[in-house]
Amino acid sequence: MLERSATPSAIVRYLDQYVIGQEAAKRIVAVAVYMHYRKIARARQEHVPIAKSNVLLIGPSGTGKTLLCDTLARGLGLPFVTAEATSLAQTRFVNEEIEAVLQRLLDRAGGDLGRAQRGIIFIDEIDKLRPAEGGPRGGSGEGVQHALLKIMEGAQVKVGSGYVDTTDILFICGGAFVGLDEIIASQTHGYGFIATSTGENQRILDRLNTRVKPTDLFTYGLIPEFTGRLPIIARFGELSRELLVRILTEPRNSIHRQFVEILAQQDVRLEIAPRVFEQIAELAIEYKTGARSLRGIFEELLTPILYVVPDDPSIRKVRIASLFSNPVFERGAPGAGAPATPPAP
Repeated sequence: MLERSATPSAIVRYLDQYVIGQEAAKRIVAVAVYMHYRKIARARQEHVPIAKSNVLLIGPSGTGKTLLCDTLARGLGLPFVTAEATSLAQTRFVNEEIEAVLQRLLDRAGGDLGRAQRGIIFIDEIDKLRPAEGGPRGGSGEGVQHALLKIMEGAQVKVGSGYVDTTDILFICGGAFVGLDEIIASQTHGYGFIATSTGENQRILDRLNTRVKPTDLFTYGLIPEFTGRLPIIARFGELSRELLVRILTEPRNSIHRQFVEILAQQDVRLEIAPRVFEQIAELAIEYKTGARSLRGIFEELLTPILYVVPDDPSIRKVRIASLFSNPVFERGAPGAGAPATPPAP
């Protein structure tokens, strides 16, 4: 997908197969990635430095920030690693930890330095680098921000017996940024001085007024120099029940498809009523963990079935009508077969 055919729309179409919802965020990231690698190509042809635009993803935990980055890297065929800002802040040797992250990127690239230097690094929980509530600025969180500045912009970093140039590495940072909306609301600089005459213009102004500005991030606790390295900002919204149901069933690698195919290998058909997916989504909302808890709930539902099926070759179909009722096993002659693809829930 790093060929010229990898336009922003093509990138979004690829992401749509695995990442449900977050349409605006997918478009923003797709354009950012497209422009990043076009800039690299131009810089190599014309031997000019590039102005890198790293990306900041803001949204609650479990809304798909890491999934989007991982899926994006796989689609582009790029090495990808994640790191947690909190882990960096808890160590006395931040630079050594950063070197370790770059070493992992090099390992993911199979030792190919050129591929590693075009990879993607996702640093999560970046919002945890803010000062403690009521505490002074400075300290470990701010120290990590300063340590990240240079490599995010582009630097030669010693890794093992050689050096990794981070100039072309795309850095994507993420965080929940709890309380940021209140800061935005209290510091909104209205654009009322711009004349409006249509509903479309008003929607544009509303978007501008809810946009996360560098000053909002500075008020939140990030230093201005660090926010300046993250000029592109994409926001992830809370996942509704409908979106959680779609996450369970629609992606090419959805957990529902995975277990349907696993049971089909044993000639067993799995049928799950639509209400079951809704119940799982409702529990995930109750747990306040976004999509993170979906797999655990679903696997707990399937555990009694997967315990019984391998020992009973006569089972041909399993039906689940509710999360709170026992599954129904239907038996038949061995070898009756089962579909390899799941029916629509």
